[in-house]
Amino acid sequence: MPPLPPGAGPLVVSYRAVRRAIGAVGLLLPVALGPLGWLLYGVEIQDNLSSYYHTPMRDVFVGSLFAIGIFLWCYEGYDWIENWTANVGCLAALGVALFPLDAGADPLYQGTWVGWVHSLAGGVFFTTLAFYSLYHFPTSRGDRREPAPHERERNLVYVGSGVVILLSTLAMAGYLLLPPGGLKQWLNRYNFLFWMEWVAVWAFAAAWLTKGRAIVADIAVDLLALPTEAIAGKRRSRR
Repeated sequence: MPPLPPGAGPLVVSYRAVRRAIGAVGLLLPVALGPLGWLLYGVEIQDNLSSYYHTPMRDVFVGSLFAIGIFLWCYEGYDWIENWTANVGCLAALGVALFPLDAGADPLYQGTWVGWVHSLAGGVFFTTLAFYSLYHFPTSRGDRREPAPHERERNLVYVGSGVVILLSTLAMAGYLLLPPGGLKQWLNRYNFLFWMEWVAVWAFAAAWLTKGRAIVADIAVDLLALPTEAIAGKRRSRR
């Protein structure tokens, strides 16, 4: 976002609202599909989030991805790189929603071109989310600086979220490359892909809620800053 003119307060609020909305959808999506789908509709925990397309939770899955995609399309960044990152993330989210994974198929071995598009879009989507957390959100550059309490701790959340997304994605890639049977069969019993995707989605939600100054995220950042403040207070008292 370029410097805003005087009286542009509502615009700042709107950007924060978009960030909060993206984070909130990411936070609620795995919960709505997994635990709530099981409690309300008797849908067992699926092998991965995408498999919910073939269950009564399809509308929740598709609708949430459309919401994230639309919010990303409306999101304006500081420069063309951030704008294109949001646009690519939007197209990837819509691709995941519009091109479903083949029912009961391993994401690495799809039988249709639709399934392959889904797998490719999913990889691009998670990569885009990690790029936001690791590159766009940290406020080390002066032209990107958005004054906020505890900037160091906020940057720690952004970088930590990006690292978690990347590690989760690598773990999923490693799982997909395992030969059938053995370890892969054992991991399947515990829905490994589903939980790794949950972790990645919640990491991305944490970054966007923190950037959007959501109340829950601000409280978490304040708690994260307590040890640093306590150490700084002791140093001042000794002087």
